[in-house]
Amino acid sequence: MIPNTKPNTYREVIDCADIKPTIPGAAEAILKHSGVNINLCLHCRCCAGGCPFTAAMDYLPNQVIRLIQFDLIEEALQSKTIWTCVACNTCSAQCPMAIDIPAAMDTLRQLAIQHNIPIAEPNILAFHQLIKGSIERYGRTHKAEIMLRYKLKTRDYFSDMLTGLRMFVNHKLEVIPSRVNDRTALNNILSAHR
Repeated sequence: MIPNTKPNTYREVIDCADIKPTIPGAAEAILKHSGVNINLCLHCRCCAGGCPFTAAMDYLPNQVIRLIQFDLIEEALQSKTIWTCVACNTCSAQCPMAIDIPAAMDTLRQLAIQHNIPIAEPNILAFHQLIKGSIERYGRTHKAEIMLRYKLKTRDYFSDMLTGLRMFVNHKLEVIPSRVNDRTALNNILSAHR
């Protein structure tokens, strides 16, 4: 049984016979796309010990790595964990092998989108797309616009309204977006990453 992040509870063992890999050699694919060699993982769980978001994950970061090592890529790509990771690098700082887990998670998110795998956390993907759109428009994030668009898209209008009002009162939200001066340089950077 795979231990859960909560004490005294366990997750069921994955029945490997029911899962078909969608991408053979997944560990090599991650190495190729991100430069991260996940086969160095010792499964010491230091990454999970440092991660502030494990309570929202269905697998701990090292468990996602283990799925990939066993070529159970479809299970990894369908997990909430790859979408819950915010790339804070706390896991990488804790890792004795210095594995760049956020880069691996980013590669897994890209693979999930490329292979039309159902997104376990579609609101997180929507949020990422809104941030990307803001950067494409202004060269930086315009938080007020992102929040407004996200609220309209998810139809969750009032759940954190007080937080938004506090941010506005404390001048953390600009009404008018600031823009980068060198739009040509921005377009060059964006076109290189498309």
